[in-house]
Amino acid sequence: MQKKMRWTVIFCISALLLSGCGSDSDEIQVKRDNNFTYNESWEEEAAFDVEAGVSPVSGENYSEIQENTFQATAESPVSTFSADVDTASYSNLRRMIQWSYSISDIPADAVRIEELLNYFSYDYNLPEDDAPFGVTVTAGDCPWNGEHQLVTIGLKSEEIDFSEAEPSNLVFLLDVSGSMQDDNKLPLLQQAFTMLSDNLTEKDRVSIVTYAGADAVLLEGCPGDQKTTISAMLSDLEASGSTNGSAGIETAYALAEKYFIDGGNNRVILATDGDLNVGVTSEEALSELISEKKESGIYLTTLGFGTGNLQDNKLETLADDGNGVYAYIDSVTEARKVLVEELGASMVTVAEDVKLQVTFEPSQVAEYRLIGYENRMLSQEDFDDDTKDAGEIGAGHTVTAMYEVVLTEQAMAEGNDTPWLTLGVRYKDPGSDTSKLLEYPVTQQAYTTDSGTDFRFAACVAEFGMVVRNSPYCGDGTLEEVSDTLAQLDLQGDAYKEEFRELVDQLR
Repeated sequence: MQKKMRWTVIFCISALLLSGCGSDSDEIQVKRDNNFTYNESWEEEAAFDVEAGVSPVSGENYSEIQENTFQATAESPVSTFSADVDTASYSNLRRMIQWSYSISDIPADAVRIEELLNYFSYDYNLPEDDAPFGVTVTAGDCPWNGEHQLVTIGLKSEEIDFSEAEPSNLVFLLDVSGSMQDDNKLPLLQQAFTMLSDNLTEKDRVSIVTYAGADAVLLEGCPGDQKTTISAMLSDLEASGSTNGSAGIETAYALAEKYFIDGGNNRVILATDGDLNVGVTSEEALSELISEKKESGIYLTTLGFGTGNLQDNKLETLADDGNGVYAYIDSVTEARKVLVEELGASMVTVAEDVKLQVTFEPSQVAEYRLIGYENRMLSQEDFDDDTKDAGEIGAGHTVTAMYEVVLTEQAMAEGNDTPWLTLGVRYKDPGSDTSKLLEYPVTQQAYTTDSGTDFRFAACVAEFGMVVRNSPYCGDGTLEEVSDTLAQLDLQGDAYKEEFRELVDQLR
């Protein structure tokens, strides 16, 4: 374990979501560029908005982010937060860059650095014994501040073959209101859910609920192998009317309870642009509604679609409060990643209410700053409180977290074996009310000047996010430096990491 722990505490947790397969629909004229699919007309629409002097994100809403500050270890040695495996911020940011947005066009609050980090997979330790995930800690030099170090913390769960998983009871909750008419909304949604359906079997059950001005049940408890029936229902969807999402939520959870599978994966999958304008509409009220529903043992996955009126804040809140995850679908390729390639991570929960607590030793670490996770922060007391909700981790997920730290002279003294910090991870087995605790001391042995590809890549992602956010903590960081570092890394044919390198070059 200690050999894997290196000095930049980057907590990497990445992962969680569904994926699918299938051919591109005739309804969406697409092209492929570096293995990623998008619609040319969407880019033209965004370019028109910019030329017309209209912000391309003027109708979109994001929760405000107040970045974590540096903490003096002597005064505040403990840092506590909830695990997060959402990835929506990255794919949404990718959409903006591919549509030629400048940094000034990108809302700073749309950039959640932990979701950028967690979009990618890393070569972390796999689980040992009965633990649901392995833990890897690595420390190294900070690229944007030569006097600081980074510590990365990575969690990784075992992948599973979804066909061998317990049966799934899925309710597709689909927004068919008038705001979903655009090609990158309802038509893309139809393709995405057809991909997902192609991976289901006879043991699984599918219900379909749509909502606009009112909700409607199109399918109840259909066996997953009846693909023709499911795909026909999806292909007949049309968009019109207002958006009463709360009514649809009530109906979807009622169906999920009706067909509940003991020991199985019971989940509502909500697909929408988040533009709820009838019924329960406020972020606070939606949070209260979903917090009540999650007590039924039914998970929630939210999938965001479209641009111009994306209500990212509401979708993130719904996923957080519904014991689920939030992904943004900007292309057929992203739908395949989320709903096919990562189906196990999206559908099979292996650990609930996962919390992380890092206790720094003042004699070793003078100051620290958690990068990202601003909306996942917990109090120190919350860590031991089993009634306090936290994040879920699915099969095959990786989670990444990163700390920027200021070491004391003693920390790097030869022969020093005093722990720099102690990492505590608390989690519950699915369905359990009682948590378990894992603890990992991190010493000087975690630090290395040869920090490896995973560490350097994650540092590039964090630096990129801070530069795009215009963060006061990015120091000497620049897109040029990120690009130069990425050019030196062997990404081993990882299409998603290679695409990130191209996005950096496009934005710089």
